[in-house]
Amino acid sequence: MTRFVLSTMYAQTARFDDGAEFARFAQDAGYDAIEISHSTPAEKIEAIHAANILPIASVHQPAPLRQVGGRPNSNLNLAAIDEDERKLAVFHTLDSIRLAGEVGADAVIVHLGHLGGTSRAWAGDREARRLFAAGTPHREAAGRALAVRLADAPPYLEAARKTLAELVEVASLLGVTLGLESRLNLPEFPLPLELPALVDGYTPEQVGYWHDVGHAEVLWRMGYIDRFDWFREPGVRCAGAHVHDVTQLTDHRAPGAGDVELAEHARHLSGLDAVTLEINQHQPEEQVRMTIPLLKSLGF
Repeated sequence: MTRFVLSTMYAQTARFDDGAEFARFAQDAGYDAIEISHSTPAEKIEAIHAANILPIASVHQPAPLRQVGGRPNSNLNLAAIDEDERKLAVFHTLDSIRLAGEVGADAVIVHLGHLGGTSRAWAGDREARRLFAAGTPHREAAGRALAVRLADAPPYLEAARKTLAELVEVASLLGVTLGLESRLNLPEFPLPLELPALVDGYTPEQVGYWHDVGHAEVLWRMGYIDRFDWFREPGVRCAGAHVHDVTQLTDHRAPGAGDVELAEHARHLSGLDAVTLEINQHQPEEQVRMTIPLLKSLGF
């Protein structure tokens, strides 16, 4: 039976400054476990764990939230070709892996990095999205952006492979699976066709793919890739999923608050041991409470 997990993404309000209060809410709303979001500070994580109300199923790298040079550590790039930057990102991700071991989590969700922030792939993606938002034809711009993304990726992808090897070395010792998450923006890793080479040489217990419903939908709506191409790559195991809804290109809505065909995703995800509801803190409480019966009715 599938476990339903609530991410602490929803806990970013004063009401849940005490992590134990969030754990009590998640239990009362019918959730089976908690995922630690990368937006969560150490004190809240400690309170959730100490409360021992619900188990912590997974940790989203780079939890706990810390500031690095005045910016959150989630901005660090695991695929940076600058070695100092890459090593700093690895340092914070290893903290997440060790945290997972300490709290008994089975998996760490990894944002494997991206083409550098000033790359032309980012500029192309922004232009295509601007056209989409304006309601004007965007597919030609999206095609150009995708071609640039694929052409410029190799050195960053090689850095990402190096990073993954370093992370697996520690995660394997702790019995933690790394889930490579499908990302929201075109310049981020991985795209579906990059997955087989990334997981090659690792067991499914070491590295898998983490399907983010909202991100897959956004990339599909932009015309970059089919939303289910992630499941068609050979030798790639889906280790887990983030489920949330989307309106236009805005994600992290509560299921039912957007227009994603969630039943279509359920066909690919129904065999998972757990799915995480990654719902932002602005969604109404009643929708967060209604999520589990809704997803069950759709086949999750």
